[in-house]
Amino acid sequence: MNTTYGSYLKVQPLLDLQCSLSVHPTTGEPEHDEMLFIIIHQVYELWFKQQLHEGDHLARSLIAGDQVQASSTLKRMLTILKTMVQQIDVLETMTPISFLSFRDFLSSASGFQSWQFREFECLLGNKNPRILGHNPEGSHERATIERRYHAPTLYDAFARFIAKSGHAVPAELLARDCTQPPQEWVAFQDTLIALYRTHPVERQICELLVDLDEGVQEWRYRHVKMVERTIGFKQGTGGSPGAAYLRTTLFTPLFPDLWAIRTRL
Repeated sequence: MNTTYGSYLKVQPLLDLQCSLSVHPTTGEPEHDEMLFIIIHQVYELWFKQQLHEGDHLARSLIAGDQVQASSTLKRMLTILKTMVQQIDVLETMTPISFLSFRDFLSSASGFQSWQFREFECLLGNKNPRILGHNPEGSHERATIERRYHAPTLYDAFARFIAKSGHAVPAELLARDCTQPPQEWVAFQDTLIALYRTHPVERQICELLVDLDEGVQEWRYRHVKMVERTIGFKQGTGGSPGAAYLRTTLFTPLFPDLWAIRTRL
């Protein structure tokens, strides 16, 4: 059997995944904008899958000391992140009234339950034990998040990259509890400052990580404003806190050392 475009990409099964739940009370047809809502979020899940794929590759490259591959992978992740931000523009073409026409059909479903996004957060180092509670204990989703929660982060891989390059890295950082949230390591900042001044290759990796951190913060900000624009400060679907909680996630750096050194340079 010959491989075709459709069979290789599983196009028909993919197109069968957009199943509407809502029905217009007058026409009996699905609410028009529900299709957009479903597709946007399914596409986000595909991008999360790719970001995890690239992020794991990045971690392996850093640990191996492969500067060229690490730089290339970071640039790809940044380009994907820009696309993820731009998708919000498409979602914002949906008015609050349009969303309300099918919102009740979401029932207990909530973006808080996206285990791939929680995995991505853990990979980036944003770990909080509360994220484990959004999916039932014993479920595949919960187990997947738990594995990421207990695994080293990109910053752990970065610290090993710097150490492998022959530069001083505090032993406490290399042996840290990787379930803890990001923190500053002043002694490591001294090393980073020296690298910025004398090692352009390592400096490029640092700057690309800052770009990644800033890009994630931009995505969070746009996501918050989109939620506010659509439902204001109402409770989110599935009983989630909505925009009020999302605001608390803004402007918290993933790699605080790389931001702190700018005041000291």
